[in-house]
Amino acid sequence: MHNAPEFDRPPGGRTAYVTLVTNRDYVLGARALLRSLRHAGTSADLVVLFTPGVDENDLKLLSAFSPRLGRCERLPTSDGFNERHERGRLHQAAPFTKGGKPVFHTPLDNFVKLRLWQLSDYDRVVFIDADALVLKNCDKLFGYPEFCAAPNVYESLRDFHRLNSGVFTARPDEETFRAMLERLDQPDVFWRRTDQTFLESFFPDWHGLPVFYNMLQYVWFNLPELWDWKQIHVLHYQYEKPWQGEHDKSEKLRPLTDLWQAFASGEGIPEFIADLPGPQDLAARQAS
Repeated sequence: MHNAPEFDRPPGGRTAYVTLVTNRDYVLGARALLRSLRHAGTSADLVVLFTPGVDENDLKLLSAFSPRLGRCERLPTSDGFNERHERGRLHQAAPFTKGGKPVFHTPLDNFVKLRLWQLSDYDRVVFIDADALVLKNCDKLFGYPEFCAAPNVYESLRDFHRLNSGVFTARPDEETFRAMLERLDQPDVFWRRTDQTFLESFFPDWHGLPVFYNMLQYVWFNLPELWDWKQIHVLHYQYEKPWQGEHDKSEKLRPLTDLWQAFASGEGIPEFIADLPGPQDLAARQAS
């Protein structure tokens, strides 16, 4: 079974939302995500996979939402693979030039997402990154095929051909997982954006979800005409994180950070998110 995740209790149903945490910062993110999922009315299982980098005492922060906790190891990849995907070498070969990412974990942790295909207790799962919020119920995604993901659009519409792996649908299957491992660690292979690039390769005919199922926060200031609170199901805080404190885009992203803080604390969550002002509304107010 390639060291399948070890869970603290049996499943409650046949569908689950799954996230992954790799240290305490991501546990803070997961707390806001889990609250948002329950706030959106899902009754599916909430599953949190965690790697050895997480102090299990920190997971107590999630207890109010009763997630099913699954301890998992990194994938059994070769030394050569690990060296090629080490943080320094990876970022030198494929630097992030559009925004800043805090140092949270090794890029090797990203590949742990593939362990979703080991979750054979479930018929269908939906993965959501821990740096995201669910603003509208997404349960219909459990009826969508494998593999569905939204495009990686946050700078220009030219990016619709690339997926973002912050939200995707999967159907657990051990044979698929074994095939993934075989494809993943080939001699000299290099996955430029780790799991994201790999999943694009493994599922070349991936089904595109609307951008509103994985709305990347930079759309707020790069493509404001695309922003529509009435349609956004998942808001994804790519690059700078809402728990980080001040950074060079803090003011630009303040409305989104404030929303995350409300879900993180449970205080001040807007009653009607669809009625929140969008970037163009705020720009018009400032101009008047």
